[in-house]
Amino acid sequence: MPEQERLRRLLRLVQEGNLAVLRDELRLGEAPEARSWRWGRLGDSLLHHAARLGHRDVLEFLVQEVGMDMEVANGDYKRPLHEAAAMGHLECVSFLLERGASVDCLKKADWTPLMMACTRKNLEVIKTLVEHGANPLLRNKDGWNCFHIASREGHPEVLRYLLDVSPGCWDTESTTGRTPLHTAAMHGCSQVVELLLER
Repeated sequence: MPEQERLRRLLRLVQEGNLAVLRDELRLGEAPEARSWRWGRLGDSLLHHAARLGHRDVLEFLVQEVGMDMEVANGDYKRPLHEAAAMGHLECVSFLLERGASVDCLKKADWTPLMMACTRKNLEVIKTLVEHGANPLLRNKDGWNCFHIASREGHPEVLRYLLDVSPGCWDTESTTGRTPLHTAAMHGCSQVVELLLER
């Protein structure tokens, strides 16, 4: 089978979560191309795809048996942890963090995995990231921290948790002077507005 076709097949197997066939395809000594190959405009690795789609067993195989670098970044500087956090895949997030993935790694525009998780309102992923040392006070290029993002998304339970673990995270302004209260009000998140007005 020609090399390009074989690599496309590997990508499809990762996307399908077909570990048994993937393992056969990547017998020892045949993995170097797979470790370095990138797909698409942004240059996603097999790890990016496995993390984005929530295939923890495939992710584990690629890291532990194939030897892929879990800190590999694509063209937007996203790492597999960004992908797993953004899509709410707790098992993948936990695996990567337990293996020592950088919890506060930055993608383009200075977004951390915690910020990505706040866009999905996934409290369990958010808790796991914070328990592994994620800093809720880090700001992206627009001056938003994760509390700004959670305020925009309108999830009071996430906001209460962030206030519990980082009481000062609400007292922040973006580079344009917008506070989390402004953000919540602009996006029609009335429960968040009420919560913030209590502060």
